[in-house]
Amino acid sequence: MTNRPAPPKPTASELEMLRLLWQLGPATAKQVHQGAVASRPDMAYATVLRLLQVMHTKGLLTRDERERAHIYAPAQPQDSLQTGLIKDLIHKAFSGSGKDLVLAALRGHVTDKEREEIQAILDRDK
Repeated sequence: MTNRPAPPKPTASELEMLRLLWQLGPATAKQVHQGAVASRPDMAYATVLRLLQVMHTKGLLTRDERERAHIYAPAQPQDSLQTGLIKDLIHKAFSGSGKDLVLAALRGHVTDKEREEIQAILDRDK
């Protein structure tokens, strides 16, 4: 078994780009930019391109260079990256307690509808 280094933790801006790419699928910088300006009209194309290039260098993205317009894709599936981030948060902010994380999330961060969905999952998994 090889010990691979832990993937780098994305910044807030990098997470925004990852969310877009998970939604879009593999995409060019132009396509990612078009997705980004939907929520952030001030986002410049050059900023998106530079961010994608930095993320590729860090290992957060793969890049297909076979075509003139490079195609970027997340290097990790969404659930895998999110699980790693959650584990890190639990360790750092909640002394390793998943229960404390869940309780903190439930206090004021969950709608009544979401609370019902969570309860249904818990009831089903009993």
